[in-house]
This record gives sequence, structure tokens and C-alpha cells, in this order.
Amino acid sequence: MSTPSILDSGLPEAESLPMRPASLVMDLERLGSLHQSRLSFMRSLVRRIMRERWQIDAQRFDLDADGYGTVIYRIRTRSDLFSFVLFSQYLAPEKRNDRVIASEWDLTMALCEGEVEDAYVDYLRRNVPLQEAGRLDAKVMVLSRANRSVRNFDSVVDALAGGRQPDVAQIARVGYLYRTTAVYGSGKLGMADWEKVSRKHPDFARPFAAEMFTCFMLRNFSLQQAEYIAQRRSPATAVTLEPRLKRYFGIGNSTGLGMAPYLINHPQLISRWIEMRELALARILASAPVAPEKLDRLPQLVDRAIRHLEETFTEDEWQTGNNQRVLADLQALHERLDQHPLQSWQPLLDWAQRHASLQGQELINCILLELHPELVDELEDRLALPEQLELNPEMPVSRLKALIEASYDWALAIDFNADGAQETFWYRSEEKQEPRLGSCSLDEGREKQMPLGIGYLVQQCYQRLTEYLAENPQHTVARFLLRHPEQRGIVRRIQGMALTHYGEIRANLLDRDVLPMHLLRCKLSFFGVSKFDPRSRLWVRNTMFQGAPLLEDIGHPFDDDWFLPLAPSQEKS
Repeated sequence: MSTPSILDSGLPEAESLPMRPASLVMDLERLGSLHQSRLSFMRSLVRRIMRERWQIDAQRFDLDADGYGTVIYRIRTRSDLFSFVLFSQYLAPEKRNDRVIASEWDLTMALCEGEVEDAYVDYLRRNVPLQEAGRLDAKVMVLSRANRSVRNFDSVVDALAGGRQPDVAQIARVGYLYRTTAVYGSGKLGMADWEKVSRKHPDFARPFAAEMFTCFMLRNFSLQQAEYIAQRRSPATAVTLEPRLKRYFGIGNSTGLGMAPYLINHPQLISRWIEMRELALARILASAPVAPEKLDRLPQLVDRAIRHLEETFTEDEWQTGNNQRVLADLQALHERLDQHPLQSWQPLLDWAQRHASLQGQELINCILLELHPELVDELEDRLALPEQLELNPEMPVSRLKALIEASYDWALAIDFNADGAQETFWYRSEEKQEPRLGSCSLDEGREKQMPLGIGYLVQQCYQRLTEYLAENPQHTVARFLLRHPEQRGIVRRIQGMALTHYGEIRANLLDRDVLPMHLLRCKLSFFGVSKFDPRSRLWVRNTMFQGAPLLEDIGHPFDDDWFLPLAPSQEKS
């Protein structure tokens, strides 16, 4: 355990509690082993919606018998008013595509400030269905689109129209009716930027809160639409979804490389996310004695995790193997708990570190977070951070060299002359302006690569710095940068990241065998997704909001217990 200096989080305990070191936590494979937790953005959003009793009503529900048309929801929060505008259209099977190259979708939608007048709805109708090809203004906060799950939607509607509940086993296999293929916000395509949203709309001032709310609304619409179509198709026999089964539906998501550079380009923010998660774990380990009811609940959550994994389906061989290893970890833990009841949490984590896989270790950590809402939940208000990668030109070059040696020893240890160590390059496609991976031995365009190989950039800077320091031991960073202006960006980053606990991902992202899936899973875990199903090494399907409350649950008692949701029985609610 170690406690390096940090960017001020306003929590002195972050300096005093023993937290896991960055050398352990920021390992790329471990980051790719993270799971949803109480601090995930979906969980904190739902807690706010339920606690503040947001009023969400369909102001306009103009759909034809096949479910095509326009729907507008009015969202009244504690202090603000928003509109969620959704357009549903027929999509020919040959045009159904989850990749970013698609140009048409079953649903397109926008989250907007305030009320939307008819003229503005017409403006949205001309642009929102076009997505990136359209034009939006700063009244729009989030833009998204979604496609139906062909396997689920029609069978669910058929069952409801026939007076039956859909088959639970099928829903467990694909736990959603729609999946979104992009959720755009933070100023993209002319929309309101993060500074405006966070300053003007405190309801969405936490990271990705508006984007997660858009997915929450999409999930609820998908269920309403299925029930509506069934009712129109067969008014005499149609039934609605039973509440427990209805809550078990989530919303699907397809995520590709576009998300990966975010973790590299926002290192102080990522450091804060990781730091709050690690601080929550450190608080839990420091709390003593552990209340008996929490010790008693641990085996229950382990059992739930086992069942959740048994109900998780993926076609990917690599992920299936990971899930099986975690399942074995949990079954071994269950047996150990039967034989050796715990009195405190540290022996549990010691056992996990010796015997469990990385994904098993991190799932056990999330279970501990689930057991201690009183130590965890208030940290959700500290996940936002204005990043400040500021250059300090007056720093002595000797001090900069020492910073690199102390904080970037992992980068200095990489052999970039080894075979394949610089094979991969990241670039942005000209057509879609989306990140892509290139191979130096196969593709042209390396000269246009994005500066994501932080380890390589640091090592190059260190070599220039060492040469300069030998001749000019008394100079400052300003003098060094006059000689080497191309190093300005990485020097600013090195200086800014010296203030953080975590942040830099300790891996060579230029290596031939780099696995972007680890980056995707890390960020998605903070969103709160589950049931990762990689479709290649470059993109993944997953499930959002499965088990979460429904719109009709708002205003009723809520115990925030939808961690690792389980398929309900076919019995009536």
C-alpha cells in the first residue's frame, strides 16, 4: 500500500488511509477486470431520481399500430425541466447495422432543455434521425440512436398480444429489447457542452449523468412500446409485462474503439474515478468491527453473483473463459465461507489476492462496496473534476527528471525496440471522425496517429531531457522547451499528473498485442454496465440498467438493491 500526492479531492483521509498503489491498480489487465459498483454512474443517477422523485410523463405519445411515430416525455426534476424527444421509424432488415457506419436506425432521440414547442420538434425531426449528418443546437444535451434486438422484440410482443408473459430463459439470454449504438453529448455536433450542462443543470452535473439518463429513458420507452404494440394488435387478449420481469429488461449497448481514447485524454478525471473507488475500499477495510448483519449478507451476495454469472451468456470464447474462472473463484469462496466464517474484511481480500483471478478479485471488491452504502455513496458527488494539466515553466529540469523516474518508471522500463512494440498506431477516420487502430506493417498513415502512446512519449521526453540536463544542469523547463518545443504537451502532462494518485494506464498502447477491450471495459464499468459480450477485440455488447426501477416505481419505496440482477421466476408478482 502507498499514498502518493493527489490532486486535491477535499478529503484529507485520502492521504491517511492505506490505498492500493497505482502499480497494482493501473495495470491494464486489472482495469479491464472492473465491474459495476455502487459508485457507477447508473446507480448514482437512479438513486437521485428515486430520492428526489422526478416526475416523468409522456406529454405526447403519437405512435401508429406498429409503434412508429413521435414520443415526447416531460421530465420535472427537483429544480429543472427537460424534454426527451424520440422518433421511431421502420428500418429495413438490410439497413440494420450496429456499427458507426450505419445511417438509419429504429429509434433516434434527443434530451433537451426545457419545453419543446412544435416548431422545435419539427427541427429535431429533420435532424435527429440523421445523427452525425444532422445539425443541432445547444438546447440539445444528448443525442442517441438504437436498434431493436431482433431475437427479443417480436417474440415479446407476440407473447403479450397472446395473453402470455415472454419466456424468462430467452430474456436472460438477451436481456433487452433495444441496444443503443452511440450516445453523444458534451458539445459534440453543436450540442450543449459539459461546462454549460454542469453549470446550468446540477441534476446532470455528475460525469455522464445526462447520457446515462438518455439510456434510462430509452429502456423505459422500449418496454412501453412493446406493450403498446401488443395492445393495438390484440386488444381483447393483450397483457402487460409483470413488474419483476419488466424490471429485468435492461437496454443493450454496443461500444467500440470510440470510447477508448477518453481514458488517455482525460487522465486526471480517470484518476479521480479510480481514487474514489479505491478510497471507498480503503474506508471499508479500515472500518472495525464489521457489523454482524454485513458479515451475514456476504454469502448471500456471493450466491447472487454466482447465479448472475450462470445466467450470463456470451458467444465470445475469451470472455466465456473469464466468466468461468470468476464462477470458480466465487464457488471456492462460498465453500471457504462455510468452513471459515469471517470476522473482518482483510482476510477476505488476502484470500482473493492469493487464489482468485483478477476479475474475481475485483468482483469481490464490488461486493464489499455493495455491503457498505454508508461509506460509499457520498463519494459519488466527488467524481467530477475540472482537469488542469498546466505547464510549470519554472520547474528545474532536474526536478522534471525526478518526476519521470518516480511516476513513470513503468514507461522507462518498456523496450520500444522489441519486436512489435511500436506496431499499433491509433488514428481518427476521415469519414466518421472515429478512432481506429492501424498496423504499421499493413497500413499507411502512421504519421497521422493520435498521441495515445503515453509511455513512448514519456520515454522519448526522458531521453531528450537527460541529454539536455548533462549540458545544462541548472536550467528550467522553460529553457528545455525552447530547445525542444515538440515536448511541450508531454511535459505538461507529466507535471499535471504528478498531483494525482492514479490516472496513467501502465501499458504500452502501441504494442502489437494491445487489447483495447480492457480500455472499453474499464470505462463501461464506471458507467455501470454488465454482461460484457465482446464481438471482436475492438468492440463489445453489454447491458445497461438491468434490474433498475421503472418509471412507474418512482415515488414508491426504493432500497437500491439491483446489483447483479437475477432472472425472476415465472410466478406472478
